[in-house]
Amino acid sequence: MSAVVREAIESGRLGERLWLYSNYHCNLACSYCLTGSAPDVPRRELAPERMIELAGEARDLGFRALGVTGGEPFLVAEMPALLRELADLLPTVVLSNGTLFSGARLERMRPLAGRDVQVQISLDRSEAVANDEMRGPENFRKVVEAVPRLVEMGIAVRIATTLAFTDREDLARLCELHRSLGVSDADHVVRGVIRRGRARTEGLGEEAGIDKLMPEVTITADGVFWSPFAPTVTQGRLDTDLLIGRDTRSLVGAASAVLSTIDGSGYAGPTDDRFT
Repeated sequence: MSAVVREAIESGRLGERLWLYSNYHCNLACSYCLTGSAPDVPRRELAPERMIELAGEARDLGFRALGVTGGEPFLVAEMPALLRELADLLPTVVLSNGTLFSGARLERMRPLAGRDVQVQISLDRSEAVANDEMRGPENFRKVVEAVPRLVEMGIAVRIATTLAFTDREDLARLCELHRSLGVSDADHVVRGVIRRGRARTEGLGEEAGIDKLMPEVTITADGVFWSPFAPTVTQGRLDTDLLIGRDTRSLVGAASAVLSTIDGSGYAGPTDDRFT
């Protein structure tokens, strides 16, 4: 099975990045959140030591990168140290809302300078009012203060913009802003809202089922999912339509289960790069 998984990654049939949901709780409650995250939701954490074990298995299976998401990963106290260990195994990107990088939390990021870690921070609009309507009070201010601090430390930063609709003029202004913060165009990711989780409740975004989402093995405290856009939560209940299985004891088993689902799924290759 290991050889089959390796060949699938090398051929592009299976995504080269293993995704790990570190937790589900968050200090924000964004209107389009896929996971229904908020301060008061169950944490549902993956233990840091298990994440390191999975990363080692991923390297041995031929995965080429790791993704860490949540929830807000940096609510996990050990996250900076954990990222350093993960990056020793594979290049790692961690998704964050960018609002926690001050004081002691910012200082704990310093050992990540020069490491193979990218911190992908969400910023959706070029000015505070419109941005914070989607994401929460003071989000814009905290992000534009945090990004240059991280960049000055020598930590790689990406900006991720999630658009419910396209406003080309505002997007152009946002690009000017992220450049001024020290983030290049190459490190700016723009994607659409997927109508899952809280976005479905709010009537936002576009439908994106298994036929549009690239198979990327995703491990959470609840099981193995088709992609990082799959383990969503709607009105407090886990969506299981893209749940592949509950058994996460073996990564090769999890990856094999995803591979066995591809045939007959309707997925025929990446069709929409807004959802990658």
